[in-house]
Amino acid sequence: MESKKPDNVVFSEMDGYNASLLPYSTSVGAPAIKVDDVFSWKSRGISNVNKEFENKFNELKIQYDNLMKEYEWNELVYNSKFSFEPVIGEIYHLYLGDDGINFLSLISPQEWNKEHIGTFKLNSNKKWIILNQTEIVFS
Repeated sequence: MESKKPDNVVFSEMDGYNASLLPYSTSVGAPAIKVDDVFSWKSRGISNVNKEFENKFNELKIQYDNLMKEYEWNELVYNSKFSFEPVIGEIYHLYLGDDGINFLSLISPQEWNKEHIGTFKLNSNKKWIILNQTEIVFS
């Protein structure tokens, strides 16, 4: 008949009594072996990374929206009517003409009574920088 060993005795058929050879404690008073809770660590990590991605996405969306506004303003100015070569660094004013066609002028809105669309400055890259605008919503 096989003798029953107590639960706190470490015995293996191959190695015999091998408690001193094991990489973990085997006595009853030893601290319990617990598996780390990596689920909560992963959840926190995923949450933090998702927030970072969301913030970066929002930053990129704002940059994209600003870029599209710059493009639309530049398209509006370049498609307007003007019969002179604009000088870099000068300030120009965009108006809506009586015929419904936009035109560019050096004359400021205070000097005449035309429907003012915006005030622009041409930079060295030939890009129109909006300095002052009326409320126009691009689609």
